[in-house]
Amino acid sequence: MTGISVVLPAYNEEANIAAAVREAVAVAGRLADDYEVIVVDDGSRDRTAEIVQALAAENPRVRLVRHPTNRGYGGALASGFAAARLDLVFFTDSDRQFVMAELERLLAALDGADLVIGYRAPRRDPFIRRLNGFGWNLLINTLFGYTARDVDCAFKLFRRSVLERVVVESRGATFSAEFLVRARGLGYRIREVPVTHRPRQAGRATGARLDVILRAFRELLRFWWRYRREQRAAHRLLVRRER
Repeated sequence: MTGISVVLPAYNEEANIAAAVREAVAVAGRLADDYEVIVVDDGSRDRTAEIVQALAAENPRVRLVRHPTNRGYGGALASGFAAARLDLVFFTDSDRQFVMAELERLLAALDGADLVIGYRAPRRDPFIRRLNGFGWNLLINTLFGYTARDVDCAFKLFRRSVLERVVVESRGATFSAEFLVRARGLGYRIREVPVTHRPRQAGRATGARLDVILRAFRELLRFWWRYRREQRAAHRLLVRRER
């Protein structure tokens, strides 16, 4: 098969990052002819970057992209995607809540698809995070039409050519939502696959903070308004061309 770029966004993941990178190297090395593992350190205050630098010194296929300050989850993904060099791009989180070996499931489903996205079956997070996730998915699928069963599942594979047309402005928590909405709007073929999800064993999640949640909902509503305007403008242009 062709090469694969594995993108791992990380923020204060010193307890997980070494194992996550080693797991990514082992899995990608087994499944692909060529691979690279790109860790995006999003302004971590711990030893995340230092650990990745040591791993990169051992293996030139491991690369570090470092943000001097925190840019947000979407900002980390955007930097990772921009750094990706190979034909396929896969991303997952660095907290090791997913089973990296299940990338093989996504690769098997890629034939006839442009993107293959996981959904957590079931989601192994505290109740409040699961409740937030349910409401988030419901809102997105209501505002934009069916987008995905698990929009924010951080286990996604796609062809790098998708990035040439899908331009995402969000740099926060709405990145995945905007990415999928725009991909569907452009007619890309998306397939969904169940993946294993595990409870976090080390480190601390930040996505469930009230300020983060409220900011995400504000960003989503701004994107919805912007996307509606874009769609209306495109429709008016199409009508004028047909006259």
